[in-house]
Amino acid sequence: MVTSTQRRRLGAVSALLVGAAMASLTGCGDQPHDTTAESSARSRHSPSPSGSPSPGASPYVEPGVVDGAPHNGDNNAYRRPGDMSPADEEAAQAEAARMAPVLKRLHQQKKWDPESVKAALTGKLGYEIRRSTSGGKLLGGELDVQEMHSRYENGEDITPEGASIGLYVGDHACVTAFVQPTNYGVKTNGHFPETGCMEPPIGH
Repeated sequence: MVTSTQRRRLGAVSALLVGAAMASLTGCGDQPHDTTAESSARSRHSPSPSGSPSPGASPYVEPGVVDGAPHNGDNNAYRRPGDMSPADEEAAQAEAARMAPVLKRLHQQKKWDPESVKAALTGKLGYEIRRSTSGGKLLGGELDVQEMHSRYENGEDITPEGASIGLYVGDHACVTAFVQPTNYGVKTNGHFPETGCMEPPIGH
């Protein structure tokens, strides 16, 4: 026979067992809070302070500008040639192939002054020098030959030895070339916005 004292003890033990069971059930499914994992997850998805723009960075950089200088593309637009039609490009490449051996010979002969270059290109290849009125109206011809662009050096403008060449081909194409003491070069391109087939100087 169970006495009242034993009942009280059994009740206390039962209460303890129920409490322990409830405590284990309420903890079920909970994961420990890992602040390290949380902070590393934040660092993967959030930009770090080092990724933010520096205070002196320009707010605007044009597409295609490598050095990040603002409006560099606008500043150098005058040096970007226009497009050529496929027919004009093919014709220009043919003229470049004719011109290259003449410039090579001039370079070997150390004849790179504009007059010698002009004489060789008109005499050997049959080009005509472009002529225009004082108002700028074109009278004829397709070849321009000029001195090299001057540059500022040691406090004065220096004009290097050599000749700069521009040949108009068709409506949209050019052969742009040069010959100077160190080397010579020939390439094809479209018209430059301000100088036609004469390659403009660096620095506007």
